[in-house]
Amino acid sequence: MSATTALPRPLAYGCLALSMSLVGSYVALSKPLAAVFPVLLLAWLRFGIGGVAMLHWLRKPADEPALTGRMRGLLFLESFLGNFLFTLCMISGVKLTTAVSAGVIMAAIPAAVALLSWLFLRERVAPRVWVGVACAVLGIALVSLSNRELTSQATQALNASRTSDLRWLGNLLLVGAVLCEASYAVIGKALTGQLSPRRITALINLWGFALSTPFGLWLAWGFDFGAVTPGIWLLLLFYALAACMWTVWLWMTGLKSVPAAQAGVFTVLLPISAAAVGVLALGERLSLLQLMAYGVALAGVLLATLPSGVER
Repeated sequence: MSATTALPRPLAYGCLALSMSLVGSYVALSKPLAAVFPVLLLAWLRFGIGGVAMLHWLRKPADEPALTGRMRGLLFLESFLGNFLFTLCMISGVKLTTAVSAGVIMAAIPAAVALLSWLFLRERVAPRVWVGVACAVLGIALVSLSNRELTSQATQALNASRTSDLRWLGNLLLVGAVLCEASYAVIGKALTGQLSPRRITALINLWGFALSTPFGLWLAWGFDFGAVTPGIWLLLLFYALAACMWTVWLWMTGLKSVPAAQAGVFTVLLPISAAAVGVLALGERLSLLQLMAYGVALAGVLLATLPSGVER
């Protein structure tokens, strides 16, 4: 696909939905990886595997403009904010606060995307899209508030003053993660006007590899790679290709044809697909309230994307 080619709107929606669904799926299935590899070593291996798979995507197509200083800066920010800083803020934040708080805060991503797209891209966000964003945020927030861990975590907080004292910092880091993810969507929209989705995917992965290499080399020096089982290596291969290549390309491909504010609503499919994997593959159960909350979130997606009049 060239830098100037845009997909029909329904197909673009499908790319966005599939991207976020894949993200939710590999997040749910990557817990064994996090138990084996340190986080920054895992990131370095992920970017390295993805980079090898996308070497042929780095070549500039004939119909694409040369990279300007502004575009290089946006590519760096896309990787630094969306890959590197988002991961650090999210993982560090979750460790310092409760899962319920994390879920409620991360539910704000669609609203943050809509707000930043309005501020920086000057996108006109229709009232129907704002209502869809509100439904998406409300649905995921309700899922988090209905989490069965709420009571037990509240009890643990009373007996763990250190965690309680640092909860404000954890919440602040998660707010930072929300802003990083929203910036990723907005900057990506700006980049798709000039570069092809494949090249954007390859270039931001290259930046991710460069940013994580110092940490990866340091952690790899003392890591016992021989103790890693073949099954974990296969899971790492899937994780790397899905996280670095497939999901990013699908997201950028859909984002080329869809306003950033509308695209942000699709981020609710991440926790929904993660929950689906938990139910289908891990034997977990959902309560009636959680099912209803996911229904509200999906209604937000439909409300924000159903055609209304003439769309540009």
